[in-house]
Amino acid sequence: MPVSSKATQDFVPVKEVRNGIIVLKDGGIRSVLMASSVNLALKSSDEQQAVIYQFQSFLNSLDFSVQILVQSRRLDIRPYLLTLENRMQEQTEPLLKVQTKEYIGFIRSFTEQVSIMTKSFYIIIPYTAPVLGGGGGGLKSFFPGSSRTGNQKQDDMLAFEESRTQLEQRVGVVQEGLSRTGIRSVQLGTEEVVELLYKTFNPGETTASIKF
Repeated sequence: MPVSSKATQDFVPVKEVRNGIIVLKDGGIRSVLMASSVNLALKSSDEQQAVIYQFQSFLNSLDFSVQILVQSRRLDIRPYLLTLENRMQEQTEPLLKVQTKEYIGFIRSFTEQVSIMTKSFYIIIPYTAPVLGGGGGGLKSFFPGSSRTGNQKQDDMLAFEESRTQLEQRVGVVQEGLSRTGIRSVQLGTEEVVELLYKTFNPGETTASIKF
């Protein structure tokens, strides 16, 4: 008896990404913030307690759920070494050329012994609209391929914009709360969201390169 196979897309909950907003197959929408980190080890005991208290207050102030995502990826140092080698070849001062060569050797030896990881921090903010129209929740009727009439599709577009407005308000609340803890955040655009989703669903590609 033949075994039925499904496409990979059937297991991915994402329907599309529009204007930086993730639209799920169940009608929910998501916005993604990329957040900076805070090095508590460099702060005094009082400063550490203040940051922790502010973050606790921020979480307690939310009346909706959020997801905190941390991605760890091994840093690909090869582009950086290649850049150093090119600069070494262009260097005309003999002493600087020797120092650059020694530095390249040190970096290469160090990275062979120690795995250097880079971490990225994300906040996923959800919103699911109440039931819109007859039957089915969320924004399912908004998706392309719907058999709904022109006026109904226009109503669904308006409903989507209203949902996005509600989501943006949540984004503002989260960003304000994070800023009080000393954490900077920025909302991802469409290209950044697509890249994040690709990395999430392709975990085998776990290296990141130094960017200049």
